[in-house]
Amino acid sequence: MQQLCESADWDRFLRVTRFHRVQGLAWSGLRASGAEVPTDVAASLSADAKTIAASNLNASVEAEALFRQFENAGIPLLFVKGLTVGALAYPRPLLKMGWDIDLLIGERDLAPAVAELEARGYQRSIPAPSADLMRWHRRSKESVWGRPDQQLYAELHTRLADNPALIPGIGMSSRRQQVELESGTSLPTLAADELFAYLCVHGASSLWFRLKWITDLAAILHRRSTEEVEHLYRRSQELGAGRAAAQALLHADDLYGTLAATGLRPLIERDRTSTRLAAAAMKQVAGRDDPRDPDTILFGTAWIHLSQLFLMPGLRFKLGELVRQLRGIVSR
Repeated sequence: MQQLCESADWDRFLRVTRFHRVQGLAWSGLRASGAEVPTDVAASLSADAKTIAASNLNASVEAEALFRQFENAGIPLLFVKGLTVGALAYPRPLLKMGWDIDLLIGERDLAPAVAELEARGYQRSIPAPSADLMRWHRRSKESVWGRPDQQLYAELHTRLADNPALIPGIGMSSRRQQVELESGTSLPTLAADELFAYLCVHGASSLWFRLKWITDLAAILHRRSTEEVEHLYRRSQELGAGRAAAQALLHADDLYGTLAATGLRPLIERDRTSTRLAAAAMKQVAGRDDPRDPDTILFGTAWIHLSQLFLMPGLRFKLGELVRQLRGIVSR
């Protein structure tokens, strides 16, 4: 580690960790290793880690308040990604960066859920306030809400995948688990099998271009036995995650050795499309000296959209996904 630190480009390291939103985790790892970090970089990482932890504490308080408010209103909900994933993945979950609270509700509960968010001071940012929200949610999986004065943001999901052919059975009727946060709050989220399948599909939807997403997944799998990891993959196929799960496991293995003790890699690699999808993900996350958001690059999202066509085998899926993407472009 010391030799690596001596040859490191620390300015670039700081830029890259911030882009990938893992600076809190990086700072924790560097401190635990006893690595010698330049004073200015150490101060920046330490400040970032404190800001991330404070933001997560604020979000934890808000998540508990939202849970109680929705519960009192008789609106079932689950918390996905964010705080609950952090608690399942890391010994120090407050260092996992997040910017919003992800809420999953049933489609029928959209109107009352919106009323509860607005009563709490949230305002809609996506889609625009003038747009028909019900129509929006028929073709989009979430809307975005914010309380900028409190630096709080929420994504309101009525389903978990852009393409309804992916993980079609995962939703409010799925099995669930309670996750205790560091604040002592206990929040409901998807059970382990369903959560793994969902996280794979979520990461694949953006071709894993931020390191944070695959790091979270790899950290969850690190706490699982070999048999449990193999079970999660088999179960993901039954749940409709398709090649998103294969891509995620190969990508996690390339970066973190996730499959080292399992026999899954040779099995997954029999499907060449899955290996190509994993290679495409690696290129997204590590293909540039200084990473940039794909939306800021001319045709930067092209590979993301192309990869989505291959997340399930068969011409029918490809045509359906192509139609979905074209509708999204037309409706902008």
